[in-house]
Amino acid sequence: MDPREFSAQTRLVIVAGKGGVGKTTISAALAQMAAQAGLSVLLIEMEGKHGLAAAFGAPPLSYDHQELCPGVHARTLTPDLALLEYLDEHGLKRISKRLTRTGTVDVVSTAAPGIKDILVLGKVKQLEQRGAADLIILDAPAAGHAFTFLSSARTLMDTVSTGPIRTQAEEVLAMLTDPARCRVVLVTLPEETPVNEVVETAFNLEDKVGVDLGPVVVNGIYPWVDGLHVDPEDAAAAAGISLRPDEADALRAAAHFRTARQDLQDEQLVRLADALPLPQLHVPWLFTSEVGLEQVDHLAAALAASIASLEAVES
Repeated sequence: MDPREFSAQTRLVIVAGKGGVGKTTISAALAQMAAQAGLSVLLIEMEGKHGLAAAFGAPPLSYDHQELCPGVHARTLTPDLALLEYLDEHGLKRISKRLTRTGTVDVVSTAAPGIKDILVLGKVKQLEQRGAADLIILDAPAAGHAFTFLSSARTLMDTVSTGPIRTQAEEVLAMLTDPARCRVVLVTLPEETPVNEVVETAFNLEDKVGVDLGPVVVNGIYPWVDGLHVDPEDAAAAAGISLRPDEADALRAAAHFRTARQDLQDEQLVRLADALPLPQLHVPWLFTSEVGLEQVDHLAAALAASIASLEAVES
């Protein structure tokens, strides 16, 4: 499977995972990979998040579409602005601003949990139905809130029996549970706690929401380095050079750390495969504190290569 075929399997990809696993960076990389394969992509950033634009070296996102690079546009979504737009489109422009200005959305969301989430998901559904792009990628809340966010439609259907809110919830759930329209891509690190959480999230989303799950993206993979078992002084002697004692000690410590990290990630990758029967896409650790377009391109290429190698293993 090439990147274009992989990206065209569904119209909406929701990227979710524990906070700190690189979910936003992976969202950007998935978008760049799809765009480089010739698809138009719309990236959606949730309220309170600000990483997508920075990853492309662009100014902060607004509610309007903004081009980040060729083939990739992005915007932010907030419940208040989604409500404003909904009311405006239904002939209630006069009261829409008053409702959001007075904090009515917060009052209603307290009385009916899930309202804010369904406003955002309803807007996503509208964009998907209107064909805003070949592929829409939603950078979802962190894993704990992701389940609440994606289960909001079922929650509202249990509490609201009729009316526009019920209809919106039904339509959102129809989108979420249709594999041709939506799939969830979970992101994790090859570490014990993130792996535990991604496994739990996956089963909750499948069993309680009914979404289709794509491959799990395992971020932060350290490339395997051979020869770490060789003592630095022996390696230096074989190369015809000499090391000071402090240099040899520093190299031994570095080799010990790298070996321990490689052993840890291998153990967690096996554990993840045993606990969760989903394909894995591996992307490398970025040895930098800054993530820009160069790093996004690097991760996009790694995702494409992982998709190709995954098919080769399965076939």
